[in-house]
Amino acid sequence: PDLTGHEKFGLGNVKYNISRIYVTAVELPSASISLRPGSGIKLVIGNASLTIDMSWNIRTWMFKDSGRGTVHISKVFVTAIFSTPLDNSSPTSISLTSCRTTSGDVDIKLNGKT
Repeated sequence: PDLTGHEKFGLGNVKYNISRIYVTAVELPSASISLRPGSGIKLVIGNASLTIDMSWNIRTWMFKDSGRGTVHISKVFVTAIFSTPLDNSSPTSISLTSCRTTSGDVDIKLNGKT
């Protein structure tokens, strides 16, 4: 979904809109799934990266600008625990019990209109 909002800076508000958000690359160089006896599944992803392309525009009382942008997030680490019911009386389901995520670097490049 698009991200739209406003922030107050100094003498006025900045209105922004980020749209046409697309994930263009995902790298998972280190990923593993293991069973946790009696409790479910553990997923570990290490040193992952993600690249997102988008359109953006901002407007203030003084100026407006728009363009395209790229966000590259790297050194992403995720540990997630999923639980599954042990009884056979209900349909199979999976729920997220815990999740921890960290990221190391975020590189943002914005290209405005020329």
